[in-house]
Amino acid sequence: MKAQKTIWHNLPPETLTTRLQVDIKQGLSETEAQQRLNQYGANRLTPRRGKSPLRLLLEQFHQPLIYILLVAGAVTAFLQEWVDSSVIFGVVLVNAIIGFIQEANALKAIDALSRVLSVSSTVLRDGQRRTLSANELTPGDVVFLQSGDKVPADLRLLQIRELQIDESALTGESVPVEKRLATLDATTLLADRCNMAYSSTLVTYGSALGVVVETGDRTEIGLINRMIAGATDLETPLTQKISQFSRLLLWVIIGIAALTFAVGVWRGQSMLDMFMASVALAVGAIPEGLPAALTITLAIGVSRMAKRNAIIRKLPAVETLGSTTVICSDKTGTLTQNQMTVQALYAGGELFEITGSGYTPDGELRYNGKAITPQDHPALLECLKAGVLCNDARLLAETDTWRIEGDPTEGALLVAAHKAGLHHADVSNDHPRLDAIPFESQHQFMATLHHNRAQDARHVYLKGSLESLLPRCNNAFDSQMQPIALDKALLQRQVEDMALQGLRVLAFARCDHADDAVQHDEVREGLTFLGLQAMIDPPRPEAAASIAACYQAGIQVKMITGDHPVTALAIARQLGMRHTERVISGAELQAIDESQYPQMVESCAVYARIAPEQKLQLVQALQANGHVVAMTGDGVNDAPALRQANIGVAMGMGGTEVAKEAAAMVLTDDHFATIEAAVEEGRGVFDNLVKFIVWTLPTNLGEGLLIPVAVFANVALPITPLQILWINMTTSVLLGLMLAFEPKEPRLMHRNPRDPQQPILTRHLMFRICLVGTLMLIGAFGLFEYELSHGESLEAARSVAVNVFVFGELFYLFNCRSLHYSMFHIGVFSNLWVIFGVLGMTLLQLLFTYWPPMQALFGSAAIGYDEWLLILAIGMLIYTAVGLEKLLLRHWV
Repeated sequence: MKAQKTIWHNLPPETLTTRLQVDIKQGLSETEAQQRLNQYGANRLTPRRGKSPLRLLLEQFHQPLIYILLVAGAVTAFLQEWVDSSVIFGVVLVNAIIGFIQEANALKAIDALSRVLSVSSTVLRDGQRRTLSANELTPGDVVFLQSGDKVPADLRLLQIRELQIDESALTGESVPVEKRLATLDATTLLADRCNMAYSSTLVTYGSALGVVVETGDRTEIGLINRMIAGATDLETPLTQKISQFSRLLLWVIIGIAALTFAVGVWRGQSMLDMFMASVALAVGAIPEGLPAALTITLAIGVSRMAKRNAIIRKLPAVETLGSTTVICSDKTGTLTQNQMTVQALYAGGELFEITGSGYTPDGELRYNGKAITPQDHPALLECLKAGVLCNDARLLAETDTWRIEGDPTEGALLVAAHKAGLHHADVSNDHPRLDAIPFESQHQFMATLHHNRAQDARHVYLKGSLESLLPRCNNAFDSQMQPIALDKALLQRQVEDMALQGLRVLAFARCDHADDAVQHDEVREGLTFLGLQAMIDPPRPEAAASIAACYQAGIQVKMITGDHPVTALAIARQLGMRHTERVISGAELQAIDESQYPQMVESCAVYARIAPEQKLQLVQALQANGHVVAMTGDGVNDAPALRQANIGVAMGMGGTEVAKEAAAMVLTDDHFATIEAAVEEGRGVFDNLVKFIVWTLPTNLGEGLLIPVAVFANVALPITPLQILWINMTTSVLLGLMLAFEPKEPRLMHRNPRDPQQPILTRHLMFRICLVGTLMLIGAFGLFEYELSHGESLEAARSVAVNVFVFGELFYLFNCRSLHYSMFHIGVFSNLWVIFGVLGMTLLQLLFTYWPPMQALFGSAAIGYDEWLLILAIGMLIYTAVGLEKLLLRHWV
């Protein structure tokens, strides 16, 4: 019946109906419709076959760091230390549950798309109109559309009456699209296919008859559904590097443990002793607290972001924001308000500016930069009045906001008049409507006839394009409503100037009338030109400052929109975006070889009339250049790119459910400025994660090397596996996790983004880890041997070694509060949690050393004042050494 892929907008109506074998006056028969429904399937999106809950849960354990923790749990269970084993396995289980919940939520985008199709429709079957569920539609069905309907399938329009469709969720077009019946070129882009109505879009005005050409997965929204399913969920920079680090650490631990075991046995020590030594080495080298610290630090970041109106749906997204190098932003509803606003008005030979933005009628009218009283400018008021009367929209006040009911363009005219004191209800009461000529695309104007009660006169007001109204006008009004000659060239130049600013221009005219009805031939000539009103979907007030802050932070900002190139470029320049020398349209992009995309995306910042699949390609091209990409958006058309991006950011108030489900982060206030705040929080979170890693690894290094040193020196183990677990678990909770509460460091948003290829630990940080780990190793082993040489018991010597590690970490914690400065620079008491943690850890170590039950459990013993002085001296040595290293680093690097 039809080719595998038919270009429906390119077929003449006769060919189309023949191809689909349908009579548009009768529609399909019930029998034929059922046969086609069996052939093509129900008009619904096929959900992607997902992973079973069990598999999804098991995959959370398939990570190298989790392997290490499982080994640690198994080792402690082997040692019959059930409490420690339970804690470790508990950490693993909590991490797995959190990951399971996050991933399950992330895969709801397909379900949200399926729900979009749950609508009813009016269909012609066997010559009779019937109301059916959209699921029952099939290719060839004849469908009726009227204002307020959601389009139930992809339709080729065959009859229209003043039809306008809001396609913003699908294409990004900021105003409803006027539909026409012309047969289009095969290469016409999605946003320009004026003879088609696409599934999930909304009819805002007029009526139409169309025939179903595609249903379910074959619709344009179905294509988006497949792109979402095929888009790759990328690992974040942090998770990638943690995985690499974990794999490396796993093999290093196994290698050193095997070497220690082999050397000990070769030197004649018992295999059991060497096995226990290897176990102690493995337990010491495993950073048990790292996964918990990672999760908790990210969770704290989530809480901080929520307070700044950013809701995180995937924990690693917190850190990814801090690594972002490019933000790809949709225009409509993200950088702009998605509320058309009149900004300029030309009447009586004078050009006025109208302040304010959006549907809230707050603002003033200005002439030559100064506020005016509108009543002093009669021509201005008449032009505004024409916009109110020649209008079918409504401006409605709600509890804390204003909204438009009807066409957004007409709504903008009502708001502009409201700012001048012309309220819709009052003006309509004074000028009741008698008749109207509805807008039709072939005439490009709308006309309404009104009775002016004050003057007992009848006037026809017209609204439309300058091209349609200007030939009908014989004269114009001056500023005081006196007739003057019409300067058509001046008006053309005025419209061109407005268009260059991205403004959409409507012209207004009027004429006197004697009857109670108006016909087309009565407004063909003899009109008086009233003026021009120019509008745009304005930028969000805070967006320009946020973009400037992103540039200061080294983050590129790119606009990717389905709107017109001139409008997109004008908005980009108003926002102060860089690289706005040119705009690349979807048609131009289509002509460029994909191999050139990576070079092109670096030099251009504005992309207009972009199709959904092209958004996806642009994100992929940036990622191919090594960028960490954040993609913002609110429409169905944004969902595939949101899923593909390193982090997708959806709008919570104006965004579709599809966009929210595909995104990693949702902005509850829809402000672009919130993204900048989230980036700042993300950078702070990453800083705190690095601080924890730099703090914890020296202990694991010192403990891991202490065991081989003891084996090679043929002496008793300075610390036991159980004591190592005590050190690692208690210090991670009471000391390390306190770093998660560190406030953000000064000038955080003045840094460039971290290079995605840069390792978590730079050479300087690796040197610091080795320095501190070596000092801990020397201090612990040295004091252990010193105590034994002075006749102290093995238990007392081990207690000293344990306390060297604990208090070494305690002093080093103050170094790690900032990676570059001393704690005095950032404020000693700026993080009180650190103070509480230090006091708690000190109390626990006193119990470990002196409380008999703890002595019995851990094999510790009481030590004297001299030992404490030596332990504290080593801690102070570590603090001083790192302080000097940071000081030298700041001056020499």
